[in-house]
Amino acid sequence: MNIRRGKGQEASELSELAYRSKAYWGYSDEFMDACRDDLTLSPAYIETQEVYVLEDEGSIKGFMSLEKDAEQEQWFLGFLFMEPEAVGKGYGKALWQHMVDVAQKLDIPVITIHSDPYAEPFYLSRGAKRVGEIASTVFPGRKLPLLEVELEKARSME
Repeated sequence: MNIRRGKGQEASELSELAYRSKAYWGYSDEFMDACRDDLTLSPAYIETQEVYVLEDEGSIKGFMSLEKDAEQEQWFLGFLFMEPEAVGKGYGKALWQHMVDVAQKLDIPVITIHSDPYAEPFYLSRGAKRVGEIASTVFPGRKLPLLEVELEKARSME
């Protein structure tokens, strides 16, 4: 298993991985089509944000990103997606740990997560706390779990 920085030329491949990963939860085709833009990474995004790819057995198994909102002085988990066949094999935990390590190096105290409802149990098991809800950017009236992870607590979960 190897975790490395993402490359701009991987934008299409990572976008498709995010789409497959989201579809894993059984969302309708209409729902998935509406999410396509939010699941699309640009080469510029990969080159300017903290994007990391996990490879194993010669292929990409998942990726994650951290984004800084300069206006709010806040860091967000932008993406954390796994290939559907890689779910439950420890790759998500490895990416999470890498995120914690990167955050420590960048001196980030708290990471905010706009979670998919199906992913919330994973984040909670890694030390995140639910702090409220946030409106979906895709579906008016849909609420998503709003989570935060304090990095000192996340490090103690190692």
